[in-house]
Amino acid sequence: MLELLKKLCAIDGVSGCEDAVREFIRAQAAPYADSITEDVMGNLLVYRKGARYTGRTLMLAAHMDEVGLIVTSVTDDGFLKFGTSGGIDAKVLLGTRVRIGRVPGVIGIRATHLNTKEEQKKLPPVSAMYIDIGASSKAEAESLVQPGDFAAFAGEPVQYGRMLRAKAIDDRVGCAVLLSLLQEGPPVDTWFAFTVQEEQGLRGAAAAAYRIRPDVAIVVEGTTACDLPDLPPHMQVCVPGRGPVMPVMDGATLYNPALIRRAFEIAEKHGIPYQTKSYIAGGTDAGRITQTAGGAAAIGVAAAVRYIHTPSSAMDVSDLGAMRTLVRALMEEI
Repeated sequence: MLELLKKLCAIDGVSGCEDAVREFIRAQAAPYADSITEDVMGNLLVYRKGARYTGRTLMLAAHMDEVGLIVTSVTDDGFLKFGTSGGIDAKVLLGTRVRIGRVPGVIGIRATHLNTKEEQKKLPPVSAMYIDIGASSKAEAESLVQPGDFAAFAGEPVQYGRMLRAKAIDDRVGCAVLLSLLQEGPPVDTWFAFTVQEEQGLRGAAAAAYRIRPDVAIVVEGTTACDLPDLPPHMQVCVPGRGPVMPVMDGATLYNPALIRRAFEIAEKHGIPYQTKSYIAGGTDAGRITQTAGGAAAIGVAAAVRYIHTPSSAMDVSDLGAMRTLVRALMEEI
């Protein structure tokens, strides 16, 4: 499953342009699926019968998209102006390598030597940045890139110590867990929903939930870890290596209290390490699933990810197997 996750993270799929990720997942899922549907938004909805039918509709969800950039215009000198697709802190962009399809580029800004002392104290806004693709004119740049094209962070996955560093761990980790469970064969009849545009307001999940109309949903995600040495424990949110994260609440969802209590019991029964979040922030596809077509009872299972929404997000590889084990136990017993 780790190799599968690395392959998924290496594919570019900025929110709004998930095509390559979807086709990879479709190829992996097709031999095992009882049905595959791609809806108008681009969600990939895969159904597989399990060992038994429970009389209730179960939906597992993971989003295919990643944060990135979108080209907004081309300057006369051949530089690309851009906006963000998803929540990105401008601090992580300066000097970052990107790729627009097969076209490599780097995000540039005026050299610090040319800034005044006051300018050196301030973070330049995204509007002051540009992507340099090595073009010398607008015509040359537009022969390679057009406004509306998406730019993804560049760089291949790398393991260092117990950690995996890669772009798009949020949420290719969820996609890897869903694919593994689908290929193994679920314990109960299950819809596996690989959703789009989560980073743009949980949009794909609303359409997927309206079509599937689940009774119960398990959202498999990457979530914010901040276990840095200068922070007290209560501000670290969650910690890589301490097991899957099951939040009680985030910025988009109040998770089903009865399901959460049951999930804690199941994890303890099976000896699966788990943790909750010590800070209420962010949001997942559950925020739309729980409110669509009559609503659903939802729970989240996530990997704790350092440096999330950056080119170098990082997770503890031990959490990957624990997530899969926990989600399967939840499927069997909930």
